[in-house]
Amino acid sequence: MTRLLIVLILLCAITTSAQQPMPADKKATKETVNLYQHLFELKKQGLMFGHQDDLAYGEGWYGEEGRSDVKDVCGDYPAVYGWEIGHLELGDEYSLDSVYFNDIQNWIKTIYERGGINTISWHLRNPHTGGSSWDVSSKKAVASILPGGEKHELFVSWLDELANFLNGLETDDGTKIPVLFRPFHEHTGSWFWWGRDLCTVEDYKALWRFTVNYLQSTKGIHHLLFTYSTDRFQTEAEYLERYPGDDIVDVLGFDLYDRGSYYKGTLQNCAEKVTKLSAEKGKVATVSETGGPIASNHNWWTEVLEILQPYELSYVLVWRNPFRPTDHGNFAPCKGSPDSDNFIKFYNDQHTIFQKELTKKDIYQ
Repeated sequence: MTRLLIVLILLCAITTSAQQPMPADKKATKETVNLYQHLFELKKQGLMFGHQDDLAYGEGWYGEEGRSDVKDVCGDYPAVYGWEIGHLELGDEYSLDSVYFNDIQNWIKTIYERGGINTISWHLRNPHTGGSSWDVSSKKAVASILPGGEKHELFVSWLDELANFLNGLETDDGTKIPVLFRPFHEHTGSWFWWGRDLCTVEDYKALWRFTVNYLQSTKGIHHLLFTYSTDRFQTEAEYLERYPGDDIVDVLGFDLYDRGSYYKGTLQNCAEKVTKLSAEKGKVATVSETGGPIASNHNWWTEVLEILQPYELSYVLVWRNPFRPTDHGNFAPCKGSPDSDNFIKFYNDQHTIFQKELTKKDIYQ
């Protein structure tokens, strides 16, 4: 009877283990696997809040140790931190948003040690024309960097720069720090050189597959979770049109900015469809990039939370607060901003998760 009980317990443990979600990368590091599995648990507990470049700069400041516009308002850091590595491919010392890459690496390490989550986007230059990510003057860019293309070797050299940066994300004992990597995003629009009207469906998928395979198989990088991130969409078919495959994607995301009256309805539609697809595919769902007119709509935070709360989304990340004048304003609150009171309500809501609560979860263990 005792032996039978032991066998039953072992079988139960094996079955439970087999049911745990796993990253698409079969060689993912232990810490990356732990993060991924915690993402599934956390989405049932609440919505994590994220902010782009949160530790780097904010309204009227740059590079102040330990400072954060979000923390200035609510007394806590975000749970998720977004970083941009555009211009890394050029060998520059700092990003297109004027943040030094060495600093980004150090902040990513700090965030990992406090139990936060890092996500990286890459607005890489147009390899065919030499212009920015927003240079859509040619439809040849994607095809030119695929194997056999005239700019393929250039693109490979860019991936080598990326790999060097990613391999530098490690702790003092050499543990690689897991990050969510979100390449070639908003492709359902046509404002980037990899967008819908700038390349074929097949070439876009091939670009994704080559990139992931090169980083994993050639460069030996296994501490990434890959995020597939569209812009707005209407149907599941539209969302999945350029989806590169379950075998290389871990997170299903979408970007959507509040630019008018359509926003709330579109946000709800996208959230509903992405969470449905993520459940079917065994993936994590997220609002990977957003922002709204918080300077004029002071209740924006709780209004958005009301829309998103019914859905099992991992996190919502708002874009940056520029430290110098740009063509957009702040996307997160800052000290004294008129939306601050509403953001504090958002922070105090039991459905939102920030750094203090996340630290207790020990998500990499």
